[in-house]
Amino acid sequence: MAVDSIPRQTVVDLLEVRLREAILNGTHEPGSLLPPERELAAGYGVTRTTLKHALTRLEKSGLLSTRHGIGTRILDYLRLGGAELLPMLAAQDPGWLREIFEARRHIGMLIAGRAAVRRTARQAQRLEELLQLVADAPDAAAIQLADVEVHRELARATGNRVYVLLTNTLFNAYLPVRAALRAPFEDPAQAWNRLAPVVRAVVDRQSEDAQRAAEVYLRGTEKIMLSSLEHDRRRSADNNSC
Repeated sequence: MAVDSIPRQTVVDLLEVRLREAILNGTHEPGSLLPPERELAAGYGVTRTTLKHALTRLEKSGLLSTRHGIGTRILDYLRLGGAELLPMLAAQDPGWLREIFEARRHIGMLIAGRAAVRRTARQAQRLEELLQLVADAPDAAAIQLADVEVHRELARATGNRVYVLLTNTLFNAYLPVRAALRAPFEDPAQAWNRLAPVVRAVVDRQSEDAQRAAEVYLRGTEKIMLSSLEHDRRRSADNNSC
């Protein structure tokens, strides 16, 4: 049985996570300057070279801005950041997931409606093939990934590449906690039954039906995933208190 490999974390990786958490939880407030590099490196017990690598990554993520002679300033990510920050924010604060799911629902409904109008015959066939892969998937992880591919194809069927990128962004946003969101995908038959009305309406070119089916599907899976996530958190809290 194939298993996911465990990624190896370097000191730079770990430092990036620590600094990112300190920024996102407000330890370092937007607009403030980080301590001088020598002081910051000593505080984390790393070399200045390691620190520079971590700071460069965070600067590319839109969390920091470094200017020679001034220092490294914390940016207001809600004003200046982009959607690439969502995976970090979702991993840092589960409250972001509810907002991500809300956006997912509204965009998903729009995509389903447009796909029903614009899909080609080849795309209709491809949607039915991908839907069957949901039913045939061997486990929850595979069902979940097969489900994702149906939504990617729906986005492609709109003929608008921006929808494809938005779909990718929203899926990437909850990638850090994907394993904890597999509850709707435990049973292939149930997963197929939830998703089939969306595909059927798109294939039949019924735009309004597709939007309604997408809303039902997205609300239903969202409720299951958030409930499962909350259950896991409570169980983890109970175990930690023992």
